[in-house]
Amino acid sequence: MKQYDNVVIFNHPLINHKIAILRDEKTSMKEFRELIEEITTLMTYEALKEGVPTVEKTVTTPLETCQQTVVADNAIAIVPILRAGLGMVNGIHVLFPSARVGHIGMYRDEETLEPKEYYCKLPDGIENKLVLLVDPMLATGGSACDAIDLLKKRGCKNIKFMAIIGAPEGISKVAESHPDVNIYVSTQDRQLNENGYILPGLGDAGDRLFGTK
Repeated sequence: MKQYDNVVIFNHPLINHKIAILRDEKTSMKEFRELIEEITTLMTYEALKEGVPTVEKTVTTPLETCQQTVVADNAIAIVPILRAGLGMVNGIHVLFPSARVGHIGMYRDEETLEPKEYYCKLPDGIENKLVLLVDPMLATGGSACDAIDLLKKRGCKNIKFMAIIGAPEGISKVAESHPDVNIYVSTQDRQLNENGYILPGLGDAGDRLFGTK
């Protein structure tokens, strides 16, 4: 696959270990959900090394006062693409418990594989925040691109997209459609099958998260 300046593919041993368990068809719903959150936390730590709004704050230690860099209040918004993206929210809240959460609802037309929007609710002032758009699976890239388009129409200028598993087709589509958006993917898988599912993948992330299949 072509290399893109706005794409980071992680190759972290802890993440790889957790993804191996995540893929296993025998992994329980509870463990699957916990692994999604843990991987998301590790990804967020790496993805937010730069580009996070910060301010200087005076802190009083037991010995003296000092200046410390902190994340600006109300600077981050989390936007999961429904429904599987919900599984990643708590993994970010571990690090940013006060981050506001918006929701973008999309489903994939089973015949055309094109995304269809059915719901959108975003926090006030989201255009001034760093937006973390999340979805565990980046398959064709259609839903991610449409969600980014929607955020940009709302005035968002600082967007990071995070997916746990991505197919080369989807990564390329998002990277080329939105070169100004940084894309973070834990693992790049081999390809999509004829039904638009990632191979080897892990099945339907939403079904495995919520026990609907």
